[in-house]
Amino acid sequence: MRTADFDFDLPEELIAQWPLPERDRSRLFVLHRDSGRFEHRQFRDLPDYLRAGDVLVLNDSRVVPARLRARNQRTGGRFEILLLEENAPNDWWAMLKPARRARVGTTLQIQQPDGAPANLSATVLATNDEGHRRLQFHGVPDVWSELERVGLVPLPPYIHRNDGARADPSSLRGSLDDRERYQTVYATRPGSVAAPTAGLHFTPALLERIRAAGVEVCFVTLHVGLGTFAPVKAETPAGHKMHEERYEVSADTARAVNSAKAEGRRVVAVGTTSLRVLESVAAAHQGRLVAGHGRTRLFVYPPYEFRIVDALVTNFHLPRSTLLMLVSAFAAPGQTRGRDLILAAYAEAVRRRYRFFSYGDAMFIL
Repeated sequence: MRTADFDFDLPEELIAQWPLPERDRSRLFVLHRDSGRFEHRQFRDLPDYLRAGDVLVLNDSRVVPARLRARNQRTGGRFEILLLEENAPNDWWAMLKPARRARVGTTLQIQQPDGAPANLSATVLATNDEGHRRLQFHGVPDVWSELERVGLVPLPPYIHRNDGARADPSSLRGSLDDRERYQTVYATRPGSVAAPTAGLHFTPALLERIRAAGVEVCFVTLHVGLGTFAPVKAETPAGHKMHEERYEVSADTARAVNSAKAEGRRVVAVGTTSLRVLESVAAAHQGRLVAGHGRTRLFVYPPYEFRIVDALVTNFHLPRSTLLMLVSAFAAPGQTRGRDLILAAYAEAVRRRYRFFSYGDAMFIL
């Protein structure tokens, strides 16, 4: 199987640039794995497909405003910083643009969203094999306390915003909307640099309807990194190396999921991130979910044996991405059946003008 086998054509106008006014008004493409049948609904119809006794598992990680603007303190050259992972207070790995100018020893003056200098700077300490920079921040006891003030939403590169507008406080509507909408309503644990986007469709009222129907709602945490969304550049999926991501499973969630599996009730994962937590832990513990925390590099591509998840809520994913490979593996057993089914579904979604990617519509695979 080649990476090119997971390519598809997508008109650029179907890449959603803004969220809908109401989260649960997005469309829902329902894919029945047993028959290959498609249905077209709205996301607020999701409870119609859930059963009393199901366990719905969501990722409660919260996106941090991890995108910073900076200038070289010596030359005035402009940089963009994307914080990736904290090593210790004020010590972070980050992606910098332009990377070639961010040499070890370079000191960067962080800017506020309106362009004024912040009381914050960072020095490049080291680089790694992936081209990321290790930064030491100065000026505050902990840069975490400043991110809400100086940071911007780390939107994916296919979502376009007028950066010039962000520099004008009177024109920040888009940036402020993104702060709220590029976040799930149940996000509580800061740490992600990209949203677990399948959860963006849920509202508090919809979650209450789901609970009232007898569905148990549980949470795991996976702090989403850029590696989850990166395209596979290797010729074959087997040649791709996933980035590590931190996860945590509570004792309550472990009990709920293990009980459901033992009693033949369904476990429904909301998002590929939730699925990867559940399947990572299960793979290490003979199919059982165990409370605890750790790191995962799990890369799911066809064929794959799923131990926990029975149904999946997800969005429409990028060509050649690890996420498209994951949903292909979930759609059907074997090397090619699931891929063929997913690509047929995507072709139908394109024909019916579904909205794609982070702010786009949803799919329910059951």
